[in-house]
Amino acid sequence: MTGSAYVRSVCSASPSSSRPPIIPRPDSSRGSLRQRILFATPEMADFLKTGGLGEVAAALPRALRQHYDVRILIPGYRQVVERYADIPVVAQLPGRDGLPPSSLGLVETGDGLPVYVLLNAELYDRAGSPYGDQGGDFPDNDLRFARLSLAAVELAMGADPDWQADLLHLNDWQTALAPAYLAWQGLRVPSILTVHNLAYQGLFPRENLGCLGVPESAFQIDGVEFYGKLSFLKAGLFYASHVTTVSETYAYEITTPESGCGLDGLLRTRAQQGRLTGILNGIDEIWDPRTDPHLATSFEPDDWKGKRANADAVRQRFGLGVSRGPLFAIVSRLVHQKGVDLTLAAAESIVAEGGQLVVTGQGEPRFESAFADLARRHPGAVGVRIGFDETDAHRMFAGSDFLLMPSRFEPCGLSQMYAQRFGSLPIAHRTGGLADTVEDGVTGFLFGEATLKGLTGAIRRALDAFASKRQLNTMRRTAMARTFGWDQAASSYSALYARTMGNGGDLLRARAAA
Repeated sequence: MTGSAYVRSVCSASPSSSRPPIIPRPDSSRGSLRQRILFATPEMADFLKTGGLGEVAAALPRALRQHYDVRILIPGYRQVVERYADIPVVAQLPGRDGLPPSSLGLVETGDGLPVYVLLNAELYDRAGSPYGDQGGDFPDNDLRFARLSLAAVELAMGADPDWQADLLHLNDWQTALAPAYLAWQGLRVPSILTVHNLAYQGLFPRENLGCLGVPESAFQIDGVEFYGKLSFLKAGLFYASHVTTVSETYAYEITTPESGCGLDGLLRTRAQQGRLTGILNGIDEIWDPRTDPHLATSFEPDDWKGKRANADAVRQRFGLGVSRGPLFAIVSRLVHQKGVDLTLAAAESIVAEGGQLVVTGQGEPRFESAFADLARRHPGAVGVRIGFDETDAHRMFAGSDFLLMPSRFEPCGLSQMYAQRFGSLPIAHRTGGLADTVEDGVTGFLFGEATLKGLTGAIRRALDAFASKRQLNTMRRTAMARTFGWDQAASSYSALYARTMGNGGDLLRARAAA
């Protein structure tokens, strides 16, 4: 049965008049006094990623392991299941309403991080990304990610007899129904929802409430209703114990009508209640020019010869001519949010000033075609590779002089942090995590309005800095000295976990006495 046929069959079924309760199972890991955190995510870079969430899901739980017993929950995508010859099943999860029964497997990563895998071939064993294929989003994404959200709740209620979550850390709309399921069952398990991008909300027809196990009484402004549709993300924002997002500036921006995507009123309320926090993401230790295995040549601050060697490798890879002029880079999804239309408009002036531009990424076909056309018009000065290659990306950060990030909004952004570690100075719109991580005129160049005029003004300042080797190298050294590790984020989340769980003292005492 195809995915779309499956949607029709379960959503046409009559919803259950009463949902069977989830019965807690005995806790057989009573010897552990560390609080247990379930990190539920639709993607993880160990297996597959589409953006920053995949990187966060791979790094943050590992940084938290010194403080907590952390486990991951991820769907059993084809890319996950094929990684293991055999996945031991630790629980059978019953069906509910229109959500199908599934199995729960448990594996470990190479460094011993436990990962629960939600096994249901009908929902998850597909070609494509976690969310769709070349035809667009999968039509049953509501079922796929409601089932994931329910599995998180079941792990909080003892579905695995050997481990029971004390707190659910949920990520984006794909897991955001979990706090709502907890509330509808009257279960007092704390939950934190991290919003990585408010623009993606998980909107589905009202007619699907029954098959997803969403009570009609919840379909209201103080619930899951959003302009006549069911919003997974709004459900999480409304029912979660606490909401976080991935930079302090973005946490403020989403409370405004300009950046709140229609949810600013609810988010202002959460902020006033002290239930909205911005915690800046970090980056992995591999982003170090002294040790990064992807680089053509490793280098340290002040080793500009090593940096030039990476620039030469990038020029050769992208078919550019030999040049001592500035090298600009774009490593990005090619979508409107990222301001790539502004870069396209500014590219002619970059080339006219003797600069070169290299671009890698994929996204909207109109932008992919426009960049390909730009490269054809400027052979030897503009190089474009549609798609993504990890080695290319690392060398571009290492070899470029400037990274272009004119994003209209950017919840956190990681590329600007990668670039600074490699001495590439970001040219970025002053928004979200870009404003929080780039120091204007010191480690990069910020501009205030997401317009062509704003971007070209910042590019002009960058070209002036390039002409002054003393200023350029001072800025490079300062940028490379910045640290963006995960320790600070882990510390902030630890404090938030403790506050959300009421410091967990009663829980730990009860577990010790058991």
